[in-house]
Amino acid sequence: MTLHRAVHAGRLERWLGAEEVDRVSRAMVDWYGPPIAVAGVPGAVYAHAGGDFAGELRVGYEATALDYVHDFGRRMKRAHRRSVRNSYTQLNAGFSSLSDLISEATAGAKRREFAWQKAGTTGVINATNSLWLVGNQPSAGAVGSAAPGGRVPTSATAGAFPFSNPTGGDFQHLVAALTFASLGANTALLYDRIFDVAKTVSSTATESVTGVPTRYQSSTPTAADYAGGNFCFVEASAALGATGHNWTVCRYRNQAGTDTISFPSMTGNSSNIINRLDHPLGSWFMPLATGDSGVMDLDQMQCSASVTGVVSFVIGHPIAWFPCPVANLGALFDGVSTAFSLARIFDDACLAFLEVSKGASTATNWSGQFFSVAG
Repeated sequence: MTLHRAVHAGRLERWLGAEEVDRVSRAMVDWYGPPIAVAGVPGAVYAHAGGDFAGELRVGYEATALDYVHDFGRRMKRAHRRSVRNSYTQLNAGFSSLSDLISEATAGAKRREFAWQKAGTTGVINATNSLWLVGNQPSAGAVGSAAPGGRVPTSATAGAFPFSNPTGGDFQHLVAALTFASLGANTALLYDRIFDVAKTVSSTATESVTGVPTRYQSSTPTAADYAGGNFCFVEASAALGATGHNWTVCRYRNQAGTDTISFPSMTGNSSNIINRLDHPLGSWFMPLATGDSGVMDLDQMQCSASVTGVVSFVIGHPIAWFPCPVANLGALFDGVSTAFSLARIFDDACLAFLEVSKGASTATNWSGQFFSVAG
């Protein structure tokens, strides 16, 4: 495991804003998996389990994110000039130098652009909404397939970002992003949606799940496709009835391959609204048994009461946090003059977003672009 030094909290708050830093920190307090990259922060900053931030923070001495946007064009030119001088610099996975990455990025087959626009829906402050079920770009996704088989979503699934896999043994890595939110102090989580299955909420019987994801299934901690960090959440694609209920006697296989482990019981929400995760406030993933750090696959689902509505159990793998501290101001992750390869995007990945711990109940519209380079 790579060790990162702690970042200066005051500088990070100066850059992103105290509210945004607090939101991501709270979202990570009970996190059990590996660190998650934080986009929009020049350097290489990661949010860690327990809510701390570590890595390299190159900003926040005096300037804010707003100052940075004004200065971005000039810095990009300088970065390109430096890349020629510093061509010996070593980078992560697949790129031998800055000039090598720039060369790869300018090759048409190596660079991929993902444009997105999501019309969010009303939510609850400090609750998490799914953006999978709304349009417009990509189109709205559908609920998971029926149990027991479920579905393994890919880049070809309706609702995902379509792309062609790299060839010649190359791997795809997130290198840049520009994100806008119509309301400030909001945060999106980019994740790979590796499995989903519909749950019959009108029944209290246990419901078996036999389908298995095809990505992030290794039990080896050093493997790129290690299952550690895979998380499960309950996604409501229709409003739920006014019935108190718990998600209990739900079981999974953990990151080490140990089967039939019970999730700790999780309280759902009476009258849970559409697109809100059926989780308590502040929660965006189901808790795991003590010592576990990921979900390989599901074994069974169960609800304590008969409820009207539609839900899916979803397994995802986090890619990066996309904080948007200021309304309608582009939150920029500059992958040219800062750090490359913050996260790998696997072949056939089904990329999607969660709107984590909403800062306001008002619907938030999201848009932007993110880019990857293969190498």
